[in-house]
Amino acid sequence: MKTVCNLVLLALVGSIGLLAQASAPSGPPTLKLLLTNLTPDAAVALGGERGLAGSDDAVWVVDRSAGTLTRLDAKTNTPGATATIGKQVCADPLVAFTSVWVADCAGPALARLDLDAAKPPALLTATIRGVGPMVSGVGSVWMIVGGAGTILRLDPDTNRAVAEIPVPGGAQAIAFAEGAVWVAGTTQATVTRINAHTNVVGDSAKVGKGPLVLATGEGAVWTLNTADGTVSRIDPKTTKVTSTITLNVPTAGGAIAAGEHGVWVSAPGTPLIRIDPVTSHVSHVFSGPGGGAVTVAAGSVWITAAPTDIWRVDPKRIEATRRLEPVPVHATNRMWDLSPVQLSTVSIGHKRVSFTSHP
Repeated sequence: MKTVCNLVLLALVGSIGLLAQASAPSGPPTLKLLLTNLTPDAAVALGGERGLAGSDDAVWVVDRSAGTLTRLDAKTNTPGATATIGKQVCADPLVAFTSVWVADCAGPALARLDLDAAKPPALLTATIRGVGPMVSGVGSVWMIVGGAGTILRLDPDTNRAVAEIPVPGGAQAIAFAEGAVWVAGTTQATVTRINAHTNVVGDSAKVGKGPLVLATGEGAVWTLNTADGTVSRIDPKTTKVTSTITLNVPTAGGAIAAGEHGVWVSAPGTPLIRIDPVTSHVSHVFSGPGGGAVTVAAGSVWITAAPTDIWRVDPKRIEATRRLEPVPVHATNRMWDLSPVQLSTVSIGHKRVSFTSHP
């Protein structure tokens, strides 16, 4: 009888172990929440097909459909002067060299506007061969031009091109970090490093499918791969991918930014995703009707929270948000069951083993 009891207890312990092993996730569960669980520091009524860029005291908002640029004051959280750029604003603005730079693909033209908030932005236009996404670094503006994957280096003192650099893997997104320009190409799903001091094209890293957006910060280069819903993390010192992060949400039309102890993704239907840059783990996914643009500025995360609103959110509040409730998710998502749990305890010899089960 004692032998039979021992066998039953061993079977029970084994079953508990298997249950724990089968149900244990590979990391802490991602919190999937409605955006309404998050309280913004400010909500600003600015709609349209928006792109964002931050400076020390402002967020600059382009409306691609209207062809305009608006300055959003970070001290008062109010929109200021609006400048008309052109018929086809085709990239997020760039803030660099005491100016805001905006690409108008209809020209093609590059609009350069004064950063001085005391007067309406003055429009300075330099016509060039094709315009696209831009970044600044090592005293220059770097811009994707044409469809073949060419990077134009522009001298901000003269507004003239000083170099053109072809990138074999194509060019759809651009960023700057560690003395280098990083260019993502969708044709070969690569990110290529260009030495910003010599204009020499260097090593490439293979990333996820459809790398259409790049960000730098928190010690890495990050690509938002919109074709497979992943984020690739690249070590800028080695040009090696150190991790691939699955988001489990559609990311077409999305954006990515890094800073304030987080990596932030915004996509239509998912206005905000937080990735922990220390662990490369997706900590929060907020769903809602907006999404598609994000930037980090003035100690805050700014997102297109709704079709008509831009939110300013404290990154610490995002990280601290812990309210759990079931939310609608896409069929391909791994859905964590956030329903209440019950604690059960079973005695095995002199030990008490606790485990959870759903009611």
